[in-house]
Formats: sequence, structure tokens, C-alpha cells
Amino acid sequence: MRILFVCMGNICRSPTAEGILRAKLDAAGLAEAVELDSAGTGDWHVGKAPDARAIQAAAGRGYDLGALRGRQVTAGDFQRFDLILAMDQDNLAWLEQLRPDQGAVPELFLARQGLAVDEVPDPYYGGAAGFERVLDLLESACDGLVAEVAARHGR
Repeated sequence: MRILFVCMGNICRSPTAEGILRAKLDAAGLAEAVELDSAGTGDWHVGKAPDARAIQAAAGRGYDLGALRGRQVTAGDFQRFDLILAMDQDNLAWLEQLRPDQGAVPELFLARQGLAVDEVPDPYYGGAAGFERVLDLLESACDGLVAEVAARHGR
């Protein structure tokens, strides 16, 4: 299974989701079953590390985002990934516009699995509490994804 997380700049929400799910899959013995990546709909942060506040908040919960680097979503991602998870409606709409008309097309969803909200809010212009809220939401969503991967692999 191949999963891509998408937010606007690929420095806050989507790399956090990638780091959380990577750690949770590793803890569940399922790391080899899933290829993970994250990307942004915009190109402002291509090649850059995640936001320092995202790195710090994630590290406080035992997640390492330090090796991740920003990249922009490409049309090729629709061939490469089985599941593309957008963090909010704006990014989902952008992905729908980029989606090719033909060929293998992955499922597009908001990253809502197990969430009590409609979107994962962008913490970029806020303080530390916003990054903690993103972690809370994404930990919950990633627990649901781990359960789905485990079920697909008979565990």
C-alpha cells in the first residue's frame, strides 16, 4: 500500500502525518507493508525541512520529522499512490483539479479517519497549541490507518 499525505506547503500537517504514521506502523511491525510520503499543493517550501515548531511538537511525542523535506504534488503521484489524504477541503479541491482523467487514480480523502472534525487545521499562523492540536488529530487518524493496514495484512 502506498499513502501520500498532502497539505498546502508540506512543512506542518502532511510531514507530521507522515512521521506519526511511520512510527505507528513501525511499532505495529507493519513498516514494510506501506510506502509513505508527504507533499504540498504549493511550491514555497520545496527542499526545506518541516517547520521548526512542527519538528519540536512532534519530537515532544517521540516522532522524528528531521529527515523529511518538502516537495510539491505532481501528476505522477496519482499513478504512484493508492491513497492520497488531503488535510483540508482547499487541498482536496486542488488535488481534484490536478487528478488525471485516465489511468490509475488513487482514492482521494480528507485525513478524517477517526476524527471528530472535518479538517486538520493549519497551525502555521498560530502558536504551539495549534501544533499540539494537529498532533492530537493526526495521532487519532493514524491509529485508524494502522488498523486498516493491519486488517489488509491479516493482523
